[in-house]
Amino acid sequence: MIRRVQIPPFEALESLLPRRAGSDSATRAAVAGILEDVALRGDQAVREYTARFDAVDLAPGEWELPPARWQGALGRVDAELRTALARAVDRVREYHLHQREEGFRLTSDDGSMVGMKVTPLDRVGLYVPGGKASYPSSVVMNAVPAVVAGVPEIVAVVPPQGVTDVVLAACALSGVTRIFRIGGAQAVAAMAFGTATVPRVDKIVGPGNRWVAEAKRQVVGQVGIDMIAGPTEVLIIADGTASPARIAADLIAQAEHDEDATSWCVTTDARVADAIPAALERALTAAPRAAIARTALERNGLVILVPSMREAIEVANRRAPEHLEILADGAERIATGIRHAGAIFLGDHTPEPVGDYLAGPSHVLPTGGTARYASPLGVYDFVKRTSIIRYSPERLAADAGAIIALAEAEGLYGHAEAVRARSGGGD
Repeated sequence: MIRRVQIPPFEALESLLPRRAGSDSATRAAVAGILEDVALRGDQAVREYTARFDAVDLAPGEWELPPARWQGALGRVDAELRTALARAVDRVREYHLHQREEGFRLTSDDGSMVGMKVTPLDRVGLYVPGGKASYPSSVVMNAVPAVVAGVPEIVAVVPPQGVTDVVLAACALSGVTRIFRIGGAQAVAAMAFGTATVPRVDKIVGPGNRWVAEAKRQVVGQVGIDMIAGPTEVLIIADGTASPARIAADLIAQAEHDEDATSWCVTTDARVADAIPAALERALTAAPRAAIARTALERNGLVILVPSMREAIEVANRRAPEHLEILADGAERIATGIRHAGAIFLGDHTPEPVGDYLAGPSHVLPTGGTARYASPLGVYDFVKRTSIIRYSPERLAADAGAIIALAEAEGLYGHAEAVRARSGGGD
């Protein structure tokens, strides 16, 4: 069921690494048409696409959910679930408070100053998907860092066919300010361009299907986005102390998301590698989403046997996984060698789901190998930084010659003259 390879040689890994090519040409063209239409016709276009793709015809006046309805969801969900959501919000807020930037000012003796001002975005759009599961945790992990950053307005879009009370409760607890019943590429377009009903936002965050992902890709520049998220993934580093049953449970936990999820285990122990297939079969017999998990494991599952932990670390760095578990002695020491991962989970008592729900860091992580250069979603994604500069007469006089020389070297004589006019005694 799950493939097995042996490393080295590392060339055997190359064909298995993600090579993201983007969406297909048909999807790109279709999404481009939707975006252009919504930009031109606004609400009417959004309504027509919603009727066509979601089989729901709602007048624009029906899109926004009254606050009483979604705030009231807190009383409709099970008390234990409400408590769990509140705990998640508190943990995520507490963690992200440490990411806030205050800016700085560096002042010289002559009164000159350079600095950086940090300002939150005015309005953020949060895409809340429907699809194969309900994801209140995604609401928490996207909205709370924005609130901590100081964003005053968070506009969520939810499936027009309906949304669960637990998602609405998560919106209420996380700081969402408005909710609209629209989805798909047309919802991304509405938030990016603004319509008579849907306010224009500064940044769009949140997961979605390939149409949503492509729409986010195409509106970059009109608005900011968090990232283009691909299928979820986990890589587990295991030594001989790891339990094959627990490895199997963790591989399935990721594989059950959808058929394109990736679950890898890299182990230094042949006995562990030998035991994983049978452990997976046993676990799948009791898994409610076994069909999805089995398909994902057959397509994208992998057991990699390596001779030492050095090679295991190298495999992890080449894969740059979204989630990296280390089920081995000396997990923290091993983690020092990891350069590329969205989140690292240390030790047997830290399965990946603790990060999905309650640990604190946002679970919005780079996928598809982009952890080579990208970071988890955080407070820093919801602010912008502005440089501040103030020159004193003395500083300008001291720097004028260098500025003029550089400007004239670039052929920008007006730049030079703007400085010369001040440093040469002009009016």
